[in-house]
Amino acid sequence: MSNQAEGCDESDYVSLSAHLKEQAIDSDLARLIQLVADKSKVVQRAFVTHACLSDTDNIYGEKQMELDKYADQVFLDAMEKSALVKAFASEEQDDVLGIRKAKGEFGVTIDPLDGSSLIEANLAVGTIIGFFNEGNVMEKGKLMDASLIVLYGPITSLVYTAKKGVHMFVLNNKGEFELRKENIKIPTGKTYAMGGLRKDWTPQHTAFVENLEKEGYKNRFSGSFSADLQQILVNGGVFSYPALVNKPTGKLRLVFEGNPIALLAKQAGGLGTDGIRDLHEIEPEGLNHRVPIYVGGKKEIELAGKFLR
Repeated sequence: MSNQAEGCDESDYVSLSAHLKEQAIDSDLARLIQLVADKSKVVQRAFVTHACLSDTDNIYGEKQMELDKYADQVFLDAMEKSALVKAFASEEQDDVLGIRKAKGEFGVTIDPLDGSSLIEANLAVGTIIGFFNEGNVMEKGKLMDASLIVLYGPITSLVYTAKKGVHMFVLNNKGEFELRKENIKIPTGKTYAMGGLRKDWTPQHTAFVENLEKEGYKNRFSGSFSADLQQILVNGGVFSYPALVNKPTGKLRLVFEGNPIALLAKQAGGLGTDGIRDLHEIEPEGLNHRVPIYVGGKKEIELAGKFLR
């Protein structure tokens, strides 16, 4: 029995493919977004068969799940076969992979399974992807043409932007992604999701969070950036993985997480910064370039900047 969009009327819905066409998205970019949607179903079905630890670490010293490696290969194979992608950068790979037979010029960045350490506890994890139509994945985020997250939770959802708004789809009982929310704007809300241990936060960040708590904000940090971002899109508020006293650059990577997520937040009327600077104005220094990250509603991100300056 499927757990996708149970109880919703599926007799008349807008599919992802139809929506991409209605939005007049570049045909090659639309093909890639649809391809990711199709392959995310393959990954979703593999949670039972591949959800165990492998005996390897990724380049950041994090223990890889077998499903991490499987998801990475599923998406890489799809990008190679599309002939549209000439550069593929994955959190699970040491370097940017060049695809020699590519006829297209796209560059793709991917975190194939964000929050994969949560799989064993059956919590939501996601895929985060960014697209550059000129192939250079090491560009500033402002040159990114599209991004999306697929969230594997109680239902499987896909949220994308191609700089024409932010749109959410859910996987229905027919195995198709159907439109659930169009032109999403981050609402006014009182949710915050903060990474890192409180004892390791800087005094400035601590003061910011204490201010939020005085205003009635509640902590809803899940450990999965993609899940927390979707929570902000639906309920409002702010996500941050800040600079820490012993780790001033924070934990999250600009290329794989910061830039794609910031694009979604900004297209939904919010902001994405390192506390002070627009994430999309930061030049990546490498795939492993880490930055503090603040994304969410304008009110909250601007308030963070006042505390952090």
